[in-house]
Amino acid sequence: MYAVIFKAKTKSPDAQYSETVKMMRELAFSQYNCQDFIAVTEGDQEIAISYWESETDIQNWHRDSRHAVAQQLGREKWYESYVVEVVKVERCYSFTD
Repeated sequence: MYAVIFKAKTKSPDAQYSETVKMMRELAFSQYNCQDFIAVTEGDQEIAISYWESETDIQNWHRDSRHAVAQQLGREKWYESYVVEVVKVERCYSFTD
């Protein structure tokens, strides 16, 4: 399993941003085998972690033309800066009640 960690400093998200995030999330799950997606915002800091079965799924997601448009809008309108890290998950622990 792999995780993509997206860390960003935001400008000023708008309604188009919210709609784009929703659409990208649905696309990742429906067409690119995304396993989980968690996002948190605090002030102007945002972090999103998505989980994928393979690097191929991540690469295909990255090359999707709709994702490319969303990335361009992010650079132009919504993000001051961002960093993307792709990591391999070596172990996973959990606790359930």
